[in-house]
Amino acid sequence: MWKNRDLIEITDFTRKDIEILFKQADIFLETRLAPLKILEGKIMATAFFEPSTRTRLSFEAAMHRLGGSVIGFSSTAGTSMEKGESPEDTIRMLDTYSDVIVIRHPGEGVMEGFARLAKQPLINAGEGQTNHPTQALVDLYTIIKEKGKIEGLEYGVMGDVKHARTVKDFIKGLSIFGIREITVVSPKKLAPDESFVKSIEWRGIKLNHYEKIEDVISRLDVLYLVRLQVERFSNLREAKEFKGSYILTLEKLKSAKKDLRILHPLPRTEELPSEVDNTPYAAYFKQVFYSIPVRMAILSLILTDIERVQEGLI
Repeated sequence: MWKNRDLIEITDFTRKDIEILFKQADIFLETRLAPLKILEGKIMATAFFEPSTRTRLSFEAAMHRLGGSVIGFSSTAGTSMEKGESPEDTIRMLDTYSDVIVIRHPGEGVMEGFARLAKQPLINAGEGQTNHPTQALVDLYTIIKEKGKIEGLEYGVMGDVKHARTVKDFIKGLSIFGIREITVVSPKKLAPDESFVKSIEWRGIKLNHYEKIEDVISRLDVLYLVRLQVERFSNLREAKEFKGSYILTLEKLKSAKKDLRILHPLPRTEELPSEVDNTPYAAYFKQVFYSIPVRMAILSLILTDIERVQEGLI
């Protein structure tokens, strides 16, 4: 189900596929992420055409914990792209050197083209404003570990939903698990655009829009918060107009359920003050932790047979 597959869009995978992945992540958690030799001799290439901290480093940490090696770049500076080499030729080169390629790119819809060029499996580590499937898998896994289930919960997403690829893939991921209604909290101009709304309606999800978190916080079980995506605005002056337009404070959390969990893909800016960190609601640093077993599971399942993986853990 996973071996040798590209991971480009989360909707390419079924609920059963994802449950197999989560089962494997659980196995790695049970071993306390102990170093293993499952991928000894395998090489992962990272091609990050756009900045990243958590995604890139967690993939590298996952590969090292599985006994593999890592090559690649975290920016185009210092690569042959400064000499005019195309991204396509760079991918062809990495494909020759490695067993799997992890790519982040600011362009829309580029991963399909890269996947056609590469013979090795390709993993999408963030693409434009639309896709970030491995982050969505981390988010869903975090909910299961924190809430015990995905179904039957009330979900809210808050912030710059229009430009944030993480929240869009989070919503798509919820649709795979049968969620049919999600609350969106944002300024009107930062609400998801019509094309996304139509695509998610086609998947059976209804989005209900509000502008104030106070109007809905009391009924939410999970709140997914994202920062203002300043770098994705064509007009920086317009981005500045939204600065401070949504901030989750302790005051706004007063009417929240005691077992509410707040997720955030990070990095954060002013939308999530540090005063929330020490509350029972905060689950965003746990997301960071869970990214390791999830990405270990992704790499191990794509690069080996699951039976071999399980035998290596006995």
